[in-house]
Amino acid sequence: MQHVRSTTDLGAAIRAARKAQGMRQPDLAAACGTSVRFVVELERGKSTAQVGKVLHVLHMLGLRVSLTAADPR
Repeated sequence: MQHVRSTTDLGAAIRAARKAQGMRQPDLAAACGTSVRFVVELERGKSTAQVGKVLHVLHMLGLRVSLTAADPR
């Protein structure tokens, strides 16, 4: 399990999954129905990316989001 604490972490996880599947950014964009620019900015950690599009990209890469409560310390 990978912990994502920032948009930069999320972008790095998406980039790693894409590369592990042998996809280029244009391939992922086409599969998701988004622009290459969206994928590039997402992988760079753009903090204003649309949540719905981000979730769709994650789904297309076979990634899953799981939320857990933080330790209250």
